[in-house]
Amino acid sequence: MELGLKGKVAAVTGGSEGIGRATVQRLVAEGVKVALCARRADVLETFAAELRKSGADILPVVADATKPGDMERFIEETVRKYGRVDIVVNNAGGTGQDPFEKVSDEAWQKDLDVKVFAHIRTTRAAVPHMRKNGGGRIINLNMVGAKAPFAGSFPTTISRAAGLALTKALSKEYAGDNILVNAVAVGKIKSMQQERRAARTGKTVPLGRMGESAEVANVIAFLASDAASYVTGVCINVDGGISGVL
Repeated sequence: MELGLKGKVAAVTGGSEGIGRATVQRLVAEGVKVALCARRADVLETFAAELRKSGADILPVVADATKPGDMERFIEETVRKYGRVDIVVNNAGGTGQDPFEKVSDEAWQKDLDVKVFAHIRTTRAAVPHMRKNGGGRIINLNMVGAKAPFAGSFPTTISRAAGLALTKALSKEYAGDNILVNAVAVGKIKSMQQERRAARTGKTVPLGRMGESAEVANVIAFLASDAASYVTGVCINVDGGISGVL
């Protein structure tokens, strides 16, 4: 399928590892110019060097999604280099889960900073450029637990639920500007952390395996593409069937 992404410009947060890394690789394969940010300069530069060897047009930016000003600077540097931004993938985040009484105010604030405020700041910086260019795509990474929070899932599922509300509200706000806003809710995607958690809980996935980061990236690429030109305000589960809700 021709996705119509060649020549587009994307900004991906948390782009050096995991789902973010796979997303950058997928978009680059489609001919997208990609700016990616992460906190660790060494990991970021190593990944960028690998991509450049294959001819990719890449802009690595050291930035921390929890710090006010960093996401705005990331978008500014993207536009400064490429003259536009067509796609924003808000991927930076984590999966910390604890019982309610163990979560401090500091932990709550940090989680909200990276999973809600970072999305707000990146989107707010990108929207004027997208509007000027006749539209764009904003894709917010989320988790299936946000749709059905469970015991011991604090603060992550609460922050992620706020992210879903943000996605829906933004989709209504900017539909008239042809800025489509969607979310991808992941389940058990292969990582050392998820493998340890699965061994501890014994919870199985209906498809019989954990997902691969590349499988999430495929859905993100679809939502960024011309093939999804009439899709906005939705959250697609990429979870192997583990969620009990649509």
